[in-house]
Amino acid sequence: MAIRSYIPIEKESIPETFEIDLAGSTYLFSINYAESEDIYSVDLYESGGTPIVLGERLVLNSRLWGDIIDDRLPSLDIVPLDESGQEKTVTSDNFMITVFLYIDDLAPGASTPSLENEVSSI
Repeated sequence: MAIRSYIPIEKESIPETFEIDLAGSTYLFSINYAESEDIYSVDLYESGGTPIVLGERLVLNSRLWGDIIDDRLPSLDIVPLDESGQEKTVTSDNFMITVFLYIDDLAPGASTPSLENEVSSI
């Protein structure tokens, strides 16, 4: 079970463009797949269709648009992650199966919830 929110994407519908609300603003979000390279990329547009960033490659554990300064970008982190920690790259074999586009909204230093120290009342 995921501990972060993720962006639901139907892999069979790629290439796909949809509206998404992020950090109080509406964007057009496009997901693309290059079969010859086995890579996924994202295009982000303002709600009116003006491009903000095109062709941002999905790199496991790397924040989207992390090296771009643009006030139009959402103020939250979207990261391709495998919460189980098993995957090494984003591929067609694992995208939307074990690797998802998570909204990384956990507090810094927060750990994965666990019932390990749960106390029984019986």
